[in-house]
Amino acid sequence: MTTAQEEATMARSVAPFARMPVFGIAALMAVPLVLTANNYGYFGDELYFLAAGRHLAWGYVDQPPLLPLLARAMDTIAPDSLFVLRLPAMLAMLAGVVFAALIARELGGRTRAQVITAATFAACTNFVAGGHYLATSTLDPFLWTVLLWLVVRWIRTRRDGLLLWAGVVTALALYVKFLIGGFWIVAGIALLICGPRELLRRPMLWAGAAIAALALVPTLVWQAQHGWPQLSMGAAISNEVGESWGGRLSWLPQVLLLAGVPVGAVLLGYGLWRLLRSPQLRSYRFLAWTTLALAVVFIAVNGRSYYIAGMFAPCWAAAAVELENGQASRWWRWIPTWPIYVLSALLMLPAALPVWPHSWVEKNPSLPTPAFSFGEVGWPDAAQSVARAFHRVPDPAHTAIVGETYWTASALDRYGPELGLPEPTSPNRGYATLAVPPDSARDVLFVGADPRPLLGRFAHLEPVGAVTTGDAKPSVLDGTPMWLATARLRPWPEIWPQLANTGA
Repeated sequence: MTTAQEEATMARSVAPFARMPVFGIAALMAVPLVLTANNYGYFGDELYFLAAGRHLAWGYVDQPPLLPLLARAMDTIAPDSLFVLRLPAMLAMLAGVVFAALIARELGGRTRAQVITAATFAACTNFVAGGHYLATSTLDPFLWTVLLWLVVRWIRTRRDGLLLWAGVVTALALYVKFLIGGFWIVAGIALLICGPRELLRRPMLWAGAAIAALALVPTLVWQAQHGWPQLSMGAAISNEVGESWGGRLSWLPQVLLLAGVPVGAVLLGYGLWRLLRSPQLRSYRFLAWTTLALAVVFIAVNGRSYYIAGMFAPCWAAAAVELENGQASRWWRWIPTWPIYVLSALLMLPAALPVWPHSWVEKNPSLPTPAFSFGEVGWPDAAQSVARAFHRVPDPAHTAIVGETYWTASALDRYGPELGLPEPTSPNRGYATLAVPPDSARDVLFVGADPRPLLGRFAHLEPVGAVTTGDAKPSVLDGTPMWLATARLRPWPEIWPQLANTGA
């Protein structure tokens, strides 16, 4: 059989796309996302993206520029609207349901396999939580899912135009996070080892790579001009993960919880196993080795557990196809499917979305809530508390506000102007390049637990109270000390780089 005949045979063998059930699952996923979109308030990273969006650049210390640009666009369309700001995240996750089902279709899945894959995506803790707020951890795995659909479809059809689109999607992903570059390196090695090696010989693949590389030039120039700060962010994130996420030992349990319990975690493991063992999925075996190798890399560098989420969809799809066609259907068919997904949804929703009114959480701290819900609460109250302290300092006209963390500065940037506060600054992470205290600022109101980096740079340092967020608890800033540093001893161009280096 000729190559053209083989391609035609493969193209005819694909099952129809199960539009109605898959779109129905996406619609069901939309319900809790829409209903909770305005619950609580801005997440700390969302406030940072809004602040960064007011200082647009081709790059930032801690990320490429797409998220700040997108946050600014949404805030321009509807200022101060949480719902509109989060629309891109919601739409990405709903589209992810569809692309996950399409991956199952390309692997040979009929309606049942497509529905299982779509439902697993919709019941995934990581993706439902991701649909609640605008973040790199939302858009990055979605773009990986789209990219994997293009690659899987190419393997079935050999339509080289798909590889150009893969380059475009890679370029978009690189402007969200640089992680997709790691995917291509690991996937390329896996393709060399277990095939299909023909993919690496296709000129269109390298044309797509050229598109991605050319698109990345402006942000690489920015990184070069600023001393490649993104390289140091890896070490900073590794330290944060080791301190606050439990480090390497907790990485795999976190991944399984993010995949969704029980169904997402079970199908993730089963899909990996079938990608490695199934003769029918032999052409896609490199996806399993890519997933496993990326897991090893992320564990080795102490990377965040959600970095691997972009590989969930093909594993779920492989599991679903095997459940539909393989030997597993002998036992799976006796298990009623819908109760399992109902159970997964009931377990997932309180852990992924702020489904309870916050007043309930205040009175019942034992209620299950999303891990980062404390990062959505108390920002306006905290800004008011800082404003009261600021207006009591002896010389507010010559006093700058410095937040210990980028979340603190971002919240004050959002809520401070209407309270009469000057533009806040922070030497923490990417905020260090957004704003610097003005030359006229001789004193500093420091909002943070550790003011020691200010010692030796100001003549006097004294506590002036603590931030309170009233009834908005638990919250990030409640109880955070405030300090007044007076009589600056050296010029800001000399002090600020030193503070940024210490991570004050």
